[in-house]
Amino acid sequence: MNFFLLRIILSSLRSMANAASGMAVHDDCKLKFLELKAKRTYRFIIFKIEEKQKQVIVEKLGEPAQSYEDFTASLPADECRYAIYDFDFVTEENVQKSRIFFIAWSPDTSRVRSKMIYASSKDRFKRELDGIQVELQATDPTEMGLDVIRSRAA
Repeated sequence: MNFFLLRIILSSLRSMANAASGMAVHDDCKLKFLELKAKRTYRFIIFKIEEKQKQVIVEKLGEPAQSYEDFTASLPADECRYAIYDFDFVTEENVQKSRIFFIAWSPDTSRVRSKMIYASSKDRFKRELDGIQVELQATDPTEMGLDVIRSRAA
């Protein structure tokens, strides 16, 4: 099969996959996630769905020294987002560990349309990010408090 035909087939398959969820995933999302996972370049990544462009993009990157409070303060109070948080902790055996959390932030105060778009695109988006260890769904800050994160990390 020639290269040109193969590119057309792959492009069609990608379009069909995107149509199934309605949202494409910008390559930068995967790249930044890989950098967080492999190099620990970031503490967190916040992703936003650009409805006009029908794709998920990186909205904000958290520096490695930033805290969990910095992360939660970066999430909008009344808009949905996806987020990745690299949580460091020490086990009861005094072993340093890390867990990569995927958080689907969908506050009660966000628009119904937005909640539906984020909910219907979540699984497709998560499949693009290989290495997520824990998933959380949060509709208010208490559902993703540091105590919740600690208990889910263990």
